[in-house]
Amino acid sequence: MKPTLFVLAAGMGSRYGGLKQLDTLGPHGETIMDYSIYDAMQAGFGKVVFVIRKDFEDDFRKIVLSKYEGHIPTEVVFQSIDALPEGYTCPADRTKPWGTNHAVLMGKDVIKEPFAVINADDFYGRNAFEVIARELSKPHDKKGDYCMVGFRVGNTMTENGSVARGVCSTSDGKLTGVVERTAISYDENGNITFTDENGKLQTLEPNTPVSMNLWGFTPDYFDYSEREFKKFLDKDLNTPKSEFFIPLAIDTLIHSGEATVKVLDTDSKWFGVTYAADRPGVVEKFAELHAQGEYPDKLF
Repeated sequence: MKPTLFVLAAGMGSRYGGLKQLDTLGPHGETIMDYSIYDAMQAGFGKVVFVIRKDFEDDFRKIVLSKYEGHIPTEVVFQSIDALPEGYTCPADRTKPWGTNHAVLMGKDVIKEPFAVINADDFYGRNAFEVIARELSKPHDKKGDYCMVGFRVGNTMTENGSVARGVCSTSDGKLTGVVERTAISYDENGNITFTDENGKLQTLEPNTPVSMNLWGFTPDYFDYSEREFKKFLDKDLNTPKSEFFIPLAIDTLIHSGEATVKVLDTDSKWFGVTYAADRPGVVEKFAELHAQGEYPDKLF
C-alpha cells in the first residue's frame, strides 16, 4: 500500500496579504508545493490529500488541483473553526484556526493508509520524501508506530533574520521531546544561537535535528488526536489564541508510552520564504536545481 501525502494548506488565502503558497517561484511558474508533490510522487506516494478552507475551494480546484490531474489522485478536506467534536461549540468570538493537529484531524474520513504530513509552503527536498516514504512503506503492525524527518538545523537557516524551529531531543534514534525555539539565528561568528527561557544564549550544533512539520503517521493517529483534542478543548476552548499543535499531541503520546516516533535523518536542505528578502534566493535555488537536472523542464 502506497503512503498518502497530507498537505496542510488551510492557511492559503488568509496570511501574508497574498497567496504565499501560490507564489510562482520556479522557472515555469511552479509553486513550492508543486515541488513537494513532484518529489513525493518520485518517492512512491500514491495519493495527495489537501486540507484547505472551504471558501477557497473553487480557486483551489481551478488553480491548484487541475494541474495534478492525470499525474496523481487528489482529495480535498476542509478545516473550519466550527469543526469540533460532538458536544463542543465554537466560541462566538473565535477567529483563529485551531492549529496544525486540528488540521490533521480533518483527514480522518479519507485517509486509511500510512501518511506523511507537510506544510504547503516549505521546500523539503527529494531525500526527505524518500526517507519518510521508505519508513511508511514498511509493515506497521502496532499502534503508535510513527516517524518524523529530523532536518539538520544548519540546513534550515535563512540569512535574512531569525527562524522558529522545533528542536528535537532523541534517544536511540527515537524522539524524546520537541521544544519550540523562536529566534534562532546566526551570530557574527556564524554560530547558530537562540535565547532560552532563562534568558541565556545557547548554541546549537549544525547537525542538531529540528522538526519542519514533516511527520509520518498510521491512521490510528486520528483516534489518539481526537481524544487529545477533546482534552485540549476542555482546558482551552475559551482561550482565543490557543492552538492544538502536532508536537503537543505527540509529546503527550510519547510520555504516556502510547507512541514512539523514529527520527529519520536527511541531508535535504530546507528552504522557504520566511521573509520577503528570502524570495530572490529561493527563485535562484529553483533555477539552479532545474539547470542541474534535478527537476525536469516541466513538473506537470
